[in-house]
Amino acid sequence: MAYSLPILSSGDGGLSRYLNEIKTFPVLSLEEEYMLAKRYTEHGESAAAHKLVTSHLRLVAKIAMQYRGYGLPVADLISEGNLGLMKAVKKFEPEKGFRLSTYAMWWIKASVTEYILRSWSLVKMGTMAAQKKLFFSLRKAKRRLDIADSRDIDPEHAAILSKQFGLSAADIVNMDRRMTARDMSLNAPVSQEEDSIEFQDTLVDDGPSPEVMMADREESTVRNGLLKNALSELTDRERHIFVERRLRDEPITLEELGKSYGISRERVRQLENRAYEKVERAIRTAAAAIPAAAVAAAAARQAHS
Repeated sequence: MAYSLPILSSGDGGLSRYLNEIKTFPVLSLEEEYMLAKRYTEHGESAAAHKLVTSHLRLVAKIAMQYRGYGLPVADLISEGNLGLMKAVKKFEPEKGFRLSTYAMWWIKASVTEYILRSWSLVKMGTMAAQKKLFFSLRKAKRRLDIADSRDIDPEHAAILSKQFGLSAADIVNMDRRMTARDMSLNAPVSQEEDSIEFQDTLVDDGPSPEVMMADREESTVRNGLLKNALSELTDRERHIFVERRLRDEPITLEELGKSYGISRERVRQLENRAYEKVERAIRTAAAAIPAAAVAAAAARQAHS
């Protein structure tokens, strides 16, 4: 038997009808959610997965509405969020002890924000977590400084925002200009003069050399491998707490994790610190045994920087 989700159309009244329709799906209790998740993970029951998804469609809509200010149709944001929700249901492990909404929230946000970044510019906006945070927080930060309508960020305000976001003042200014101008043709003339050069003629490649990029990739691979091995030495609970508290762009609070596991905030903090110490110790031990080739790659990176 095939199971479908409510249809979200972009026409007049389509969004309103969709929001009203998803309100009819019941909110699941903890016991119902657990049993449905077990039936899906252990037996692959489509009906169970369908109930898990439909009961959380309101959560997707709520999160998607938070990103309405980026010039993209709300219907598209919700559709992307629904894809994130489905991925969360597929990977959800009920025996871990926390609610699906807590777990799915991060998948939904990731799907929506990645869609915005893909749609905003033909050129990727940035891959660092700090750059993504800047993209989604810069407007609010400019409003707090009362410069929301400014065409360019002056050096004084750029310095303030640089300290706030942990990025250079140049990164702040460049992001603001890209968010304001959005995409333009590389073949557009720089001026109105008849023999004006094109915009692409003014571009300078100040990026790293191929050697530095290769060294960076090798270094990143080594770091990721060390972290992955270190995490494997933690218990399931320690690993989950460590990931949610130390590796997320927006960490879950101690109180939320405490409620998920039925323990106090202080106990969660103790588990987090213990997990961090284990990871740090494991990485230091493994790093000491890294082959000389990796050290040479790091040296090459320094030589070309």
